[in-house]
Amino acid sequence: MLKKSCLAAVALILSQTSVAKTAAQPTASSVINSASAQEWRIVDADNILKITLPTGSAYIELNPLLAPKHAENIKQLARDGFYKGLSVYRFVEGFVAQGGDASGKKAIKNASKSLPAEFYLTTATALNITELDITDGYAPLTGFLKGFAVAQNEAQTQTWQVHCNGVFAMARDNNINSGGTEFYVTIGHGPRYLDRNITVFGRVLEGMEHFNRLSRTPIEGELFNPIADIHVLADIAKHDTSQFKVLKTDSNAFKSLIKARQNRSEEWFVETPDYVDVCGMPIPTKRLKS
Repeated sequence: MLKKSCLAAVALILSQTSVAKTAAQPTASSVINSASAQEWRIVDADNILKITLPTGSAYIELNPLLAPKHAENIKQLARDGFYKGLSVYRFVEGFVAQGGDASGKKAIKNASKSLPAEFYLTTATALNITELDITDGYAPLTGFLKGFAVAQNEAQTQTWQVHCNGVFAMARDNNINSGGTEFYVTIGHGPRYLDRNITVFGRVLEGMEHFNRLSRTPIEGELFNPIADIHVLADIAKHDTSQFKVLKTDSNAFKSLIKARQNRSEEWFVETPDYVDVCGMPIPTKRLKS
């Protein structure tokens, strides 16, 4: 009888401890909702592309820190009207949606048709990121920098954006310096094996569903997944007042969010693996204006 009483007492203590631990661990949504105003940043409209697709518009934040030439060139292409009337001509399920000039014959006005590769940023000294304490199969270090999922070499002197779902990158042929106009967006689980083989220079802020809803099969006589146009958001501010904010990835709130994602404390979860990889951490993004 004494033994049963002792076991019952131990079970009660463990139960109470578990409840207390769960209560102490915030959920991902509570971390996001309680983040202070100072822990969010307003995305610069001059670094946002608006891509108008058949089912609606997608908004892309460019990454000029890691790929300045590509970010500037695609803005010039947009301002020149290069993409107007072109299409997302390649769709590979679970991989990428690729758009631009399938013929390769459209004239370039003020932009460049091809650019030197910007596979990674090289810095003279270590570049600090919000680092994940995990072993990653594709890079010595992974983490986050200014709202983008990134990886680094061990010395932290090479930094690149990684292929998570919804990244914006520039397609190329075998020549590493041949990319310049043909962009793609990753669909589904990110193809990390492409990291450092291609220039990644942005991510989808909003409108991923419009890439997911693109047609898979061309219809004879119809333009396949037409692009109505691509604009730099700052250039069309009179007509589109969209504004977005992103949780700062060096903020205390984001660091707490990493812990919340590593061990999900929501009642639904049974297993908590104490692990999250760099592509398992969606960057909290909110629309402020429509």
